[in-house]
Amino acid sequence: MITIHSNQIDNSPPKTQSRPTPVRREAGSRKGLRFRELIQFRELLVFLAWRDIKVRYKQTVLGGLWAIIQPLMTMVVFSIFFGRLAKIPSDGIPYPIFSYAALTPWTLFSNSLTKASTSLVGNANLVRKIYFPRIISPIAAVLTGAVDFALAFIILIGMMFAYGYYPTWRIIWVLPLLLLTMLTSLGAGLWLAALNVTYRDIRYIVPFLTQIWMFATPVAYPGSMLDEPWRSLYGLNPMAGVIEGFRWALLGSETAAGPIFLVSVTAVCVMFFSGMVYFQKVERHFADVI
Repeated sequence: MITIHSNQIDNSPPKTQSRPTPVRREAGSRKGLRFRELIQFRELLVFLAWRDIKVRYKQTVLGGLWAIIQPLMTMVVFSIFFGRLAKIPSDGIPYPIFSYAALTPWTLFSNSLTKASTSLVGNANLVRKIYFPRIISPIAAVLTGAVDFALAFIILIGMMFAYGYYPTWRIIWVLPLLLLTMLTSLGAGLWLAALNVTYRDIRYIVPFLTQIWMFATPVAYPGSMLDEPWRSLYGLNPMAGVIEGFRWALLGSETAAGPIFLVSVTAVCVMFFSGMVYFQKVERHFADVI
């Protein structure tokens, strides 16, 4: 006969299986860009940007040369079809360098926009598991494009010397114009990245959007083909003023600056801040639906 003593009975409540701690989600503040959080997560921003750069050229034969080949080949095609056959004017500038000076910032914009629009979905596992300011993902995607721009810009400087165009004091405007290009791609990328989390059709729309946007931008033709007031209204396209600004700063084109540039700067600001507000409004739901 087995005797059970009272002190042998475990009266403690049954152990329950531990549950994983839920991911803390952001509150979707509308007060603006949370710079303090961006500083706090700056190492993650650098990591994501550096990872994207390494993945882009991993196991490629030409590596970083692809950043140069893309605008160069597009310049050759434009020079043949638009420069020679269609006889598109180029404001007295040789058409190859006229088009390449525009393709350098445009390639930065289009590639950054494409990468930013898919950045959240590409980092879906990270978004589900940990908390970080979700805006870091599209910012990192845009920053990686600066490396490609630097390589293509070196070729542009070489072409300038080859065609007899030498840098003047106007070249100091390249950095502000570069910043405007990245803000434009980030502003549009915030809209598209947030929408792409819910509507995966966005990844199919972006290539068509960039193609249409390019032909609506004075890349293959000069903005001087339009008369006022249509030319100033043309600046509602944020990249119109940026492209004209690059030609003015590097090649001495007389068709830049003025009302079209001011309108473009205003359009860039509107696109960036509206994209930031919408992104922060819906980011609280990213981890649930991605």
